[in-house]
Amino acid sequence: MIEDDKKGLSAIILAAGKGTRMKSDLVKVLHTIHGRPMLAYSIDVARAMGTEKIVVIVGYQEDLVKKAFHGEGVIFAEQREQLGTGHAVLQARNVFCDYEGTILILCGDVPLLKVTTIKNLLEYHGSECAAVTVLTTVLDDPAGYGRIVKREEDDEVLRIVEAKDATPAEKKIREINTGIYCVDSRFLFEAVAEISNNNAQKEYYLTDMIEIACKRGFKVRSFIAENPVEVMGINTPEELERASHA
Repeated sequence: MIEDDKKGLSAIILAAGKGTRMKSDLVKVLHTIHGRPMLAYSIDVARAMGTEKIVVIVGYQEDLVKKAFHGEGVIFAEQREQLGTGHAVLQARNVFCDYEGTILILCGDVPLLKVTTIKNLLEYHGSECAAVTVLTTVLDDPAGYGRIVKREEDDEVLRIVEAKDATPAEKKIREINTGIYCVDSRFLFEAVAEISNNNAQKEYYLTDMIEIACKRGFKVRSFIAENPVEVMGINTPEELERASHA
């Protein structure tokens, strides 16, 4: 899984969910910060990294999202049913059928993410020759977030446990998943095709690709974002307001 400098970099941005906690009929990623839709900031980051392709996964109110970003050079892939993040990424498979390189997976509801953080994430991913590197952060109160389970002796990431599936011991872990990843493209689409929905939510979790990588003997790493505010996902009107003043 060594990344060759000649291989490309592309991005997938997850933007299909309604965002019911926003208490609005408008799809979450079109809510604005400083007069721009949240999704625009994730596209900016992907573009700043020199990505060859930017694929936005759309679902709820897809026509509105497509209209808002018409002519901006992004590719849209539709997730007709909201079956989880793993299923969402799978919808981009046809776009990347002949592609080899790194795929940066971003979230359309993380508008404060900095280009420098993603640059450092990509550099670390390459230097470690990892199949998957997940962007994480450390929280004083990690309740509700997926926990990063590591092997103590070498810091290898073994799995990401969703909050609803975590044991009491796992819930004490403070390093959490931001939902942002660098992944080898060949491995990514093989892995998401294998993911099952045998979990509390009955969804296809993208996080399950970590265990699949480990079972194949591939290296999985985490890269910690020092500022948790930067990687905050926006889920409520209150969080949107805080992000507007961050």
